[in-house]
Amino acid sequence: MNFPDNLKYSSDHEWVRVEGNEAFVGITDFAQDELGEIVYVDVPSEGENLSQGEVFGSIEAVKTVSDLMMPLSGEVLEVNAKLDNAPELVNSDPFGEGWIIRVAVKDAAELDQLMTAAAYKEFIGK
Repeated sequence: MNFPDNLKYSSDHEWVRVEGNEAFVGITDFAQDELGEIVYVDVPSEGENLSQGEVFGSIEAVKTVSDLMMPLSGEVLEVNAKLDNAPELVNSDPFGEGWIIRVAVKDAAELDQLMTAAAYKEFIGK
């Protein structure tokens, strides 16, 4: 299982990669492994403003549907269009091509509430 050190992690198993004033958001390798084969990703439209802790969509696997929780507040700048035709990218490359949304970071201080890779590994017992 992969836990990149350059990311921040939420207790809801989302990851955040900050690039300047923007951030990419996806689900962790642990989360995709627990969910199994991803068949559909339903996320908000571009331009939507979301708050930290708010549900921002859902992810559907063969056996279950799970809510996606916003790890930090921001405006949705882009939805990963590749997931429309290839939701399995979340399984095969959760930290790369399988990202879910790109947001404009509203409050960078919220990042301090997220976990480091080491803290997240401890959180999930790995």
